[in-house]
Order: sequence, then structure tokens, then C-alpha cells
Amino acid sequence: MQQQRRQPELVEGNLPVFVFPTELIFYADDQSTHKQVLTLYNPYEFALKFKVLCTTPNKYVVADAAGTVKPQCCVDIVIRHRDVRAAHYGVIDKFRLQVSEQSQRKALGRKEVIATLLPSAKEPPQQKEEEEKRIKEHLAESVFFEQTLCQPENRTASSGPSLLTVFLGIVCIAALMLPTLGEMESLVPLYLHLSVNQKLVAAYVLGLITMVILRT
Repeated sequence: MQQQRRQPELVEGNLPVFVFPTELIFYADDQSTHKQVLTLYNPYEFALKFKVLCTTPNKYVVADAAGTVKPQCCVDIVIRHRDVRAAHYGVIDKFRLQVSEQSQRKALGRKEVIATLLPSAKEPPQQKEEEEKRIKEHLAESVFFEQTLCQPENRTASSGPSLLTVFLGIVCIAALMLPTLGEMESLVPLYLHLSVNQKLVAAYVLGLITMVILRT
């Protein structure tokens, strides 16, 4: 009977969603603001599933873009801005947090969070007031996209070293292992003996290849 009494309250889209903060401001000149935390609270007596959507998911990396919040608990959602450049200054993006019961697929509630990139936190007060006013007046309908594609941070963008790089590295290692010209006690044919300069070149190239592999 208790389930039947509270079921009418759990109408799609009517469940209040508690998120803090409700606005994210990233400053280009302050790297500490490029990564921020949204906290989703669950004050209810039942677990909630959540999903994070975004109007521009390619600009952000969201750790744990979907998950579960236990009853009367909270969860932190880390959001990192990964495309900080002047072309995005003042552009208003939106995140939408959708929640639902574990036994249901329909969204019971949603909350939108505004995200803005500004050039500096040291803007004149008048300019800040105008920016805040513009953000509050931004009430246009937005299209949201799944954020889960951005979850594996930098893994899709970097698939590791290419086969050519690996092959060149193996060739350089093999060259360094070959005997040097002048070594008589060797079973390796004479035409495979390398000079000191050739081995120095192989060592230099191997160092460059190692740097490339470490950066990928």
C-alpha cells in the first residue's frame, strides 16, 4: 500500500533533483578551475540511477557520466574542460542530470547546470555583472547528447604508437646489438658490422622513437 501511495509522486520529470553547484564557471588563465566537481544528492529512501548529458560533450570529460546513488547519500561527478581556447569564451553550455529509479527506465527528474568559459577571474566588476546577467537570461531550448563517449579520458584520442614507429624502434635496437667494425671474434657476417657513427645514428633515432611512444 505504501508503494501505491508514493507512486503518483514519481511521475516522469516531477521528482526534484538536488545538485550543487548549479553553475560551473571555468577560467582560462586558472588551470585549477579547469576541473570541477558536481555533487548529486539523494535525500530519498530509494536508490537513484543518474545520467549526465551535455549540449557539447566534445568539450568536456566527465568521470562516471552514469551511475547509482544510494538512498540518503551523495556522489561526486568530476567534470574537466578539455578545449580551453578563446573561441569558446562566453559560450554557454549546459549539462543535464537525469535521475530514475533502478527499476524504471523513464527519467523521474532532471536538473540543468550551466557551464561557461571565461578568459580570466580578474575581469572588471561591470563586465562580470553583464556576463552573469546574460547567463541568467539564457533560457533557450538546448539539445543534449550522451556524455558517456567522453568518459575514457584521452583513451580514444590516443590509440598508442603506430606500427611503423614500433618497427623502426625494433630496427634501431637490432642495429645497436650488431657488432662494431673491427670486432674479429664474431659469428655475424662482416657486412652486418656497423661503424660507430652508424650506431650513434641508430641510438639517436631510438631516443626520438622512445619520446614519441611515451607521449602517445
